[in-house]
Amino acid sequence: MNLYTKKQLQGIHDHTFAFTQMHVEDHVLTLTLNRERKKNALHPQMMNEIAYIMHYAHHMTDVWMIVVEAKGNVFCAGADLKAMAGIIEENDSTVPQPEGDVLVGELFNKVYKPTIAKVTGDVYAGGFFFLAGCNIVIAQDDIKFGLPEVKRGLYPFQVMAALLKVMPARKVVDWCIRGYNLPVAEAERFGLVSQISTVEKIDEDLKVIIEELKQNSPSAIRMGLESYDNIQPTAAEHKYLYDMLQKTISSKDGMEGLKAFREKRKPEWTGE
Repeated sequence: MNLYTKKQLQGIHDHTFAFTQMHVEDHVLTLTLNRERKKNALHPQMMNEIAYIMHYAHHMTDVWMIVVEAKGNVFCAGADLKAMAGIIEENDSTVPQPEGDVLVGELFNKVYKPTIAKVTGDVYAGGFFFLAGCNIVIAQDDIKFGLPEVKRGLYPFQVMAALLKVMPARKVVDWCIRGYNLPVAEAERFGLVSQISTVEKIDEDLKVIIEELKQNSPSAIRMGLESYDNIQPTAAEHKYLYDMLQKTISSKDGMEGLKAFREKRKPEWTGE
């Protein structure tokens, strides 16, 4: 992980985070998505904050695992479509800019610590980076999973690649090109979810997983996850998919889809 230097990370507690929260206790770093009023949509600076926290988790030996959670009834709605269209919300975040593009898939691949997603709200589009990237996903039984990009003139390129690591290819492609909502039980059956819980039990079930991980060697796990990363798709493939997304956004259909979304109307596709 090389988007931030160790020197930059030493001042993490002095920074203001506008879109996320971080808490470390008893070797567990909890990263909370904190943009509830915007359904935790991934604002560009929010991505920087996530990258900054994940780099900190990677470099700090006292952090043995990471829990990713979110405030509100939507865990993550994916990319901020307004920001993609050039409308950037101002914020008071002081987290420094990274030395390169933030590729969420790479963040999870290269942190080399166990990552657990505690999913208590609906997940859409780019929100699946968190689920596909985490080693363990525990989800409530009353939430929805959706991939609506094709209905916006876009395509979930990087999400598709991430999902292909944990789900059968035919199911992933079917989901991407049809854009429907996937029930949680089906997500578990196809490998996206590790464990289904309830509103009442999810904290207790998460604690059981954390305590089990604490019984194992952090060093052995770290080296095991590093070796797993080295037999996975390369960063060049993630970059290719990122570039394909930018190409799709700039197409006529891509611009029309984003415009229709902003204007709350049905898009008029041309196939260009």
